Amino acid sequence: MKNRKRRVELIVDLIKNNCIGSQEELSRRLSENGYNVTQATLSRDLKMLKTTKVPTDRGTYMYILPDSNTIKDKLLASGQAAMSSAYQLGFISIAFSGNMAVIKTRNGYAAGMAYDIDISNPPEILGTIAGTDTVFAVMKDGLTEEETRAVFARLLPLDEKIPIY
Repeated sequence: MKNRKRRVELIVDLIKNNCIGSQEELSRRLSENGYNVTQATLSRDLKMLKTTKVPTDRGTYMYILPDSNTIKDKLLASGQAAMSSAYQLGFISIAFSGNMAVIKTRNGYAAGMAYDIDISNPPEILGTIAGTDTVFAVMKDGLTEEETRAVFARLLPLDEKIPIY
């Protein structure tokens, strides 16, 4: 059991600090650190960690953990051009209609963003539904527009460059 715990800790460290794009690459890095695992074991570990694969601007993919801040860190570490942090996190814009927020993301980022919103468990948000590039968030009834904006300001990198409708 100690071996598995150390292996999983190493997987987390490798994913957080490197742009790992495939199980083969992750398996090779684990092997370099003394952990020879089967593909099935690695798949179980990645599922248990709730990793997600997201596209990069280079046309490749990389694993991320539920902590969305690692996306920004890995994109910067991979040498991609500096952009706004919102763009690196996949966030494009947010619009409000009644008690619903419609969040636009880069292609492939909506599920991770919805997960990050859900796991933060804000009491004002009843739930989210994610598509490929859109997240619908249902807010509690009775929130003012200012209160709704404040909720998302805590969760998303809203700044003066981000369209808010």
